[in-house]
Amino acid sequence: MTIEPLSGVALLRTALHDRHVAAKARMVDFGGWDMPIQYGGILAEHHAVRRSVGVFDLSHMGRLYVSGPDALALVQYLATNDASKLAAGRAQYSLICGEDGRILDDVIVYNLGERMLLVVNASNREKILAWIADRRAGPLASLDADVHDATTETAMIGFQGPESARLLQSLTPANLDDLRYYAAVDTTVDGVPTLLARTGYTGEDGFELIVAAEHGTRIWDLLLEPRDGVTPALCGLGARDTLRLEAGMALYGHEIDETRNPYEAGLGRVVKAEKGEFGGRDALQTSSAAETGLALVAFELLAGGVPRQGYPIVDGDTQIGVVTSGNVSPSLGKPIGMAYVPREQSGVGASLSVQIRGKAVPARVVALPFYEHRTRRRPILGASRG
Repeated sequence: MTIEPLSGVALLRTALHDRHVAAKARMVDFGGWDMPIQYGGILAEHHAVRRSVGVFDLSHMGRLYVSGPDALALVQYLATNDASKLAAGRAQYSLICGEDGRILDDVIVYNLGERMLLVVNASNREKILAWIADRRAGPLASLDADVHDATTETAMIGFQGPESARLLQSLTPANLDDLRYYAAVDTTVDGVPTLLARTGYTGEDGFELIVAAEHGTRIWDLLLEPRDGVTPALCGLGARDTLRLEAGMALYGHEIDETRNPYEAGLGRVVKAEKGEFGGRDALQTSSAAETGLALVAFELLAGGVPRQGYPIVDGDTQIGVVTSGNVSPSLGKPIGMAYVPREQSGVGASLSVQIRGKAVPARVVALPFYEHRTRRRPILGASRG
């Protein structure tokens, strides 16, 4: 489904769009989709996830299924991490890089047994599909594998927070105690076939559910029902952003994009050059963060102000870096952010200055995450979804 915004550019709608409108959500263009940024307020939604449980529409995320005898070989070429290490039912964070080694997208790769699943960022779905098609006409032409874009055929819902497992367990026969972080299982939720993954983008324990689009509103309504004394909160993309920032998780278009390589973004650990040929491997074997001399760091302001994307990091009158994300942390009550700075000034404890409205505000480099993760197992820092 699409709508025509004032700009004349068609926006896609998720299967849950009518629910957002009925709830009087504030809607925005996000990656070409008409999505809820907030319902009753970002702070309340943020705290609901930290303290209880929140429900997110994630259906804008791309869902690309890869099947056939050479499905693994295709994924191995597309992604930098080593998907051959994935047992059935497990997932991993990975990158897709161009031949120059720059980051085209960051993705979650799932081994679903008979097929693989790539969850890609909404704004990059068409780009990644085009990149795959181009490689299928070249170095991957001999592979017997099919790529199916199931994004508009399915709904994807996040159920995140410390109460998520307890509330969800009553709705599914899957044993959630046995479902590890970055694991997934084909099961049912209230009788609806569901791919249920213990993944998320909040730093809290939680789940992501993929169901057929025609069942999306049923599962959405079910997850929002008060249960066992808990009323789940409607949550939009605004709270998702403050939650992921506190958790130290990068966001495409902020911390990573086509101008960055994995090493300067602190993601070299998901580049497995030893696994064999993949897109950008040659460039990545000869590149490093030293190409730019920059490193991605976390920081907190030591005085008033709110750091925002694009604000300069300065040394006197000279700009030496740039803020990629920033806000006042709802959980910590202080301004925090991430930025690219010279590598020699990237150590924890290093002093920085952020230029805010013409004033250099002192800041200090700190360790990630800002907020301690409460997932079933600590993730790879930097793992992103958006």
